[in-house]
Amino acid sequence: MIEREVTIGDARLILGDSYKVLPTLGWIEQLCMDPPYAFETAGGGQFRNARGHTDRIAEQGMDKGFDHRIINPLCCGSVIVFCHNDQIPALTTYLAGNFERFALCMWSKLNPMPVANKHYQPDSEFYIHAWSRGYHPAGELADKRRIVTSQVGRARDFNHPTVKPEAVMDKIMRNIGASSVCDPFMGTGSTGVAALKAGKSFIGIEKDPAHFETACRRIAAAAALKVAA
Repeated sequence: MIEREVTIGDARLILGDSYKVLPTLGWIEQLCMDPPYAFETAGGGQFRNARGHTDRIAEQGMDKGFDHRIINPLCCGSVIVFCHNDQIPALTTYLAGNFERFALCMWSKLNPMPVANKHYQPDSEFYIHAWSRGYHPAGELADKRRIVTSQVGRARDFNHPTVKPEAVMDKIMRNIGASSVCDPFMGTGSTGVAALKAGKSFIGIEKDPAHFETACRRIAAAAALKVAA
């Protein structure tokens, strides 16, 4: 179940299958996740051939969606979950039936991919914040805007096709009142870095060994900066 576990400061990083590991962790104040999207990866033309971004998503199975039941309202107070536009109807229905309230929020991209593929340009990504009583959004009034604007994350720097930028994750951390955060789809550790910067403890679960190693390095660097400060 747990293939490897690393503790770095206030972060606990687990290499393993989140569907098996997460239920063993007990109560989690806050889940914050960027799970696999469910969308069509065909098309893209010359841009796709030049960049390879969509190919990497398909190769790593990040286009198959996820089982909503990993978000268990009996085991967490609140969840923030990124999703594709086409996932919104089913995901919001699930969250509305299991949490007191939810808000649909958006990351507006300053440099979106110049494709449309018989749809709209991917100039934004959605995330949903759902919470039970007592776990409502935190932060100052300015922090509670539902739209955050930022450049696209540095995919090439971390060899991961869906890296979330620091500005987006920092804003999300300001909306989390919990002192601890768990990301069951950790990837290369963007949530963990933002959590440590915000003074929160972190638990991350990732099944890909290469991404897990990248997350360990990034979170170790963030923990070292925190100690130095």
